[in-house]
Amino acid sequence: MDLQICVGCGDRFDRPVVAPDGPVLVCARCGHRQPFRRLPMFALTGPSGAGKSTIARLLTPALGDVAVVVEQDVLWTGGLQDPADDFRAFRSTWLRMAAMIHQSGRPVVLVGTVVPVQLERLPERVFVGDIHYLALVGAPEVLRSRLRDRPAWRGWDEERIAETLEFNDWLRSNGPTLEPPVDLLDTTTLPYEDTVQTVVDWVRKGCGDLGPP
Repeated sequence: MDLQICVGCGDRFDRPVVAPDGPVLVCARCGHRQPFRRLPMFALTGPSGAGKSTIARLLTPALGDVAVVVEQDVLWTGGLQDPADDFRAFRSTWLRMAAMIHQSGRPVVLVGTVVPVQLERLPERVFVGDIHYLALVGAPEVLRSRLRDRPAWRGWDEERIAETLEFNDWLRSNGPTLEPPVDLLDTTTLPYEDTVQTVVDWVRKGCGDLGPP
């Protein structure tokens, strides 16, 4: 169910309105009230090379009973690569997608590079509950080595590597002070199984008292 379309009159709204006694969407055109599930979302972020994709493959079996793990880059295609307003269309689409998945009763773990301001300011933010952020980070020399070892088709030249290392340093310095804060997990020497367990514990704690789907 696309929460951006009124099930009463079929109108599509760009700025969804949630009732004060929500979670209930209120159509500005016909006044239809549509209850919906507003679940927490988990953003597993961090610079390239810190291990997000590797960990994501191991999270699905570990979290299959409580959450849906999705890779952000699966929608990095076509018009969604539009850089306008800090790739707003891409971010907005992911919030809508997460909200649709949430209607099944399972929260989303979104794996991909994102920082709070890119999601928190969007109108579609009202579709989901608290967004928890955890960034995998690493020592610069280790990330540099991992990125240089990637296949040539992935396009990791020295300029792009330098930009990634700058983002890594920025996250390590500023992540915990952002609003909402971004927790940090240094994967430089952490075994994969320990990283997976830390992320699993983080998600399960954030799910709190959610009942069965």
